[in-house]
Amino acid sequence: MSSVVPELEIIRKLGNGHFGEVFLGKCGVHGDVAVKVVSRQPEHDDAKWLATKEGFLAEAKHLSTASHRNVVQVYGIEEFYDSIRFTMAYCPGGSLQALYEQGPMTLARVHKVATDVLIGLDALHGKGMLHRDIKPGNILLDQAGLAKLGDFGLVTDDLLLGYGSAAGYRDHIAYEVWQGAGTSVKTDIWALGMTLFRLLHGETWYVLQNEAPGEIVHEGGFVERLHWLPHIPKPWRRVIRKMLTDDPSARYATTGEVLNAISGLPIDPSWETSVTPNMVRWEQAGPKRVKVVEWSLHSERRHEWKAWSQPLDAGRVMTLGQSPGVIGRRQVDRELEAYFG
Repeated sequence: MSSVVPELEIIRKLGNGHFGEVFLGKCGVHGDVAVKVVSRQPEHDDAKWLATKEGFLAEAKHLSTASHRNVVQVYGIEEFYDSIRFTMAYCPGGSLQALYEQGPMTLARVHKVATDVLIGLDALHGKGMLHRDIKPGNILLDQAGLAKLGDFGLVTDDLLLGYGSAAGYRDHIAYEVWQGAGTSVKTDIWALGMTLFRLLHGETWYVLQNEAPGEIVHEGGFVERLHWLPHIPKPWRRVIRKMLTDDPSARYATTGEVLNAISGLPIDPSWETSVTPNMVRWEQAGPKRVKVVEWSLHSERRHEWKAWSQPLDAGRVMTLGQSPGVIGRRQVDRELEAYFG
């Protein structure tokens, strides 16, 4: 391994990305660091690898000048015959991908992530840089829980559509890019809107309750086909819909505009939400009692829900609401949205 990442102590492998492998390393200057190695692929002939390497190097050197608390700092870039090594700040909290896979995050936590990311993204945009690859896996948490943007700039306009398809993030590519336009500040805003929707809903809901998102963005009207968990407040939906509108002129124009919109969104009440293919369960704990809501998804057209309050210790269970037996999807959406509203 020392031949792959020389002059560094490599502690362990952290994972694989679309563009290479990531290791935890240690250096004498920065202590613990993340080391990303982008290697030549078998399909790269000499000319293609040279072009790929030069593109990465040029962009990475540009990005190494971006110093901001909400952006993962690039410490150094080294070129080898068949690989490129990026040394950057290590974020021990990992990425938000694992949290996304676990299930929906609370409004308060998504609000903090959105704020952190928007501040970092605004700094990048202020330097004339685009990210082009905002997604849960590229938002990292440092030791204090601060969210930072990582892996920015490694995707170019030339690579974007092919990369998005191969990496499974076609739905993070804005509608206008599929229609032949280039990336912009507004395409980063689209990708962040998609990321916030994912974090609010979790992987199970996003995959099972939405219609092949990666396959329909290019058709237009994507945001109108999303299925929302009923506890997501209307103001959150309005902001995310505006981030995801097909018409760039109707989207937020700057990250500052999005930050202003996000700042006014509600973060209470705080529901802890879990999702399985057949059940959505919400819990809200108080000092003496906990509120519980359960939505049973028997089939596409058969649903039931019930809500109750139960003591943390001994005491009586109180019914707070329920469906009138088995009901359809539209009705359960209306009733649960009314209950949470």
